[in-house]
Amino acid sequence: MISRAVMLSKLWLKMEFRTGSISVSSSREVEVIDITSRVDEWVRQRGALNGLLTLSTRHTTAGLTVNEAEHGLMKDFETVLLRLIPKGRGYQHDRVDSNAHSHLITSVLGMSVSLIVRDGHPVLGTWQRVLFVECDGPRRRVVELGFVGECRVG
Repeated sequence: MISRAVMLSKLWLKMEFRTGSISVSSSREVEVIDITSRVDEWVRQRGALNGLLTLSTRHTTAGLTVNEAEHGLMKDFETVLLRLIPKGRGYQHDRVDSNAHSHLITSVLGMSVSLIVRDGHPVLGTWQRVLFVECDGPRRRVVELGFVGECRVG
């Protein structure tokens, strides 16, 4: 037997898959950019209520992560990434494009994150933010978003 709550929810909720993108512009070669408010706005505008949101970048020299967006920590993140994988160390790819370090940093970071969406908002901890990490800027980039779950109808 279907409960009354389930029957009522089917009147205004619908399982859907919604996709879209947001653009991100960087101003430095390596830069951490907080895109949390833009992601939250995208979720709200699509009527996404409860489900799974995946973000990915279609670039081989830009990544995504979730972490704190305190200004000093974001600068530390940029510094540490370049110390771990420094520019100009004789990488094979540098013979072609001189940005091998950017590709290698991105491979360590990853190009996607998935977040649970509950009650119309991505679920993040108190200090967690969605961070776009530019590794070969300055550039204009695209972050793809895909949501599957319950959405408001209309």
